[in-house]
Amino acid sequence: MSSTLFRTKKVEQSILDTEEPEHALKKSLSALDLTVFGVGVIIGTGIFVLTGKVAKENAGPSVALAFIVAGVVCGLAALCYAEFASTVPVAGSAYTFSYASLGELPAWIIGWDLVLEFALGTAVVAVGWSGYVRSLLDNAGWHLPASLSGRDGASGFGFDILAAALVLVLTVILVLGMKLSARVTTVVVAIKVAVVLIVIVAGAFFVTADNYKPFIPKAQAQEAGASLQSPLVQLMFGYTPTDFGVMGIFTAASVVFFAFIGFDVVATAAEETKNPQRDMPRGILGSLIICTTLYVAVSIVVTGMQRYSELSIDAPLADAFKATGHPWYAGVISFGAAVGLTTVCLILLLGQTRVFFAMSRDGLLPRFFSVVHPRFKTPYRPTILLGVIIAILAGFTSLSELAELVNIGTLFAFIVVALGVIILRRTRPDLPRSFRTPLVPLIPILSVLASLWLMLNLPAETWLRFAAWMVLGFIVYFAYGRSHSRLGRQEEATAGEVPKAPGRDGE
Repeated sequence: MSSTLFRTKKVEQSILDTEEPEHALKKSLSALDLTVFGVGVIIGTGIFVLTGKVAKENAGPSVALAFIVAGVVCGLAALCYAEFASTVPVAGSAYTFSYASLGELPAWIIGWDLVLEFALGTAVVAVGWSGYVRSLLDNAGWHLPASLSGRDGASGFGFDILAAALVLVLTVILVLGMKLSARVTTVVVAIKVAVVLIVIVAGAFFVTADNYKPFIPKAQAQEAGASLQSPLVQLMFGYTPTDFGVMGIFTAASVVFFAFIGFDVVATAAEETKNPQRDMPRGILGSLIICTTLYVAVSIVVTGMQRYSELSIDAPLADAFKATGHPWYAGVISFGAAVGLTTVCLILLLGQTRVFFAMSRDGLLPRFFSVVHPRFKTPYRPTILLGVIIAILAGFTSLSELAELVNIGTLFAFIVVALGVIILRRTRPDLPRSFRTPLVPLIPILSVLASLWLMLNLPAETWLRFAAWMVLGFIVYFAYGRSHSRLGRQEEATAGEVPKAPGRDGE
């Protein structure tokens, strides 16, 4: 039984599956498209909201260092993703990479994990987008009924119509084709980056040097019950996590890590890239470098404009400009945030549908969902199904308490991919690799340790919810996936032919 659970799918077979007309995705993306996708999904809630929260509660002005720490963790993982995406240019990202290196059960686990990560990420960001849009509408004198704003009205009914509508519109765009999605993303990313640059350039004129003192505030123990307190860290390493101080930077990094989530989504589009061997590494690493630079610059400017203890949590960038007597910029930032979150939702939804599509093509989920649209060459069935489900989820639930599940799911994927690079280097040294992760196994091992460290800094409740989702995944796999595995059926068919081979005794 164990041999079937850890059977691997050859890279050659994965690539061959992409050539089946009924299950083949259209190749239309370039390195620029991939970089834009990466920047589009990375720059979102994190830079517009988390900067103020972690500066005020955990790191002070040294939040810039927390962004660097999180960026380094992502950078280590990005090097591993770049090797896999250029070597195995197939939809599915970490799921497909795991199937080629670790085996079927680990691949299923990571695929199941990614489905949760992208679904919650899309829903959470859609709700955040709805809040920004409602704020802009309120400023213009247009007010939605409370029952359609995600709040309980007089009837006790509350449905966030804007969040649900956004997800449904983006679902239609994804069904119509990747090139259309890329064009929409390019326009929106241009607006979003322009707003971020306005914050950096304009804000630099209002920086006060005294606001940086002290750059690393004195450490203090977290209060009992604090949202970031992790009993796992205290149990394993013998100390209580702190706010501020050097350890406060790491605590902050485990939170601002959410701001980087998404660069791995670029890898899910490998199958739809014209030249994945060349363009995937450029798209993954390029988008991460650009976003890390912007994050560090924004955090330095904002903590210099307003003392960290006075920053707002809900809208730190906009409120920092208000505090310096320039409220006009606040409206521009709110507009940029609303526009920017659109691409985050689009690309997270894209990533989920591609993972679902890849799992379906392998038979671990019903093959019905792996048929592409005859005209648009997109996986329209899972896109429509997941789009409707997430729209309903975003409409009825705020999901704020589940947002940290997105973090732990992504970090878990990072660990699996890093281990997969080490294993595939040993088991398939013959594979052509247009991009090679440097210093293997050192870089992958560092990636594993760094990701695990950030996971341990997450609340114990997050671990429990994650474990519950994984248990459900095991049940689904053994109830359906294992018996319907396409690879398993191919092996059974091959084994059945062995006794009939000519020249064997008894034939």
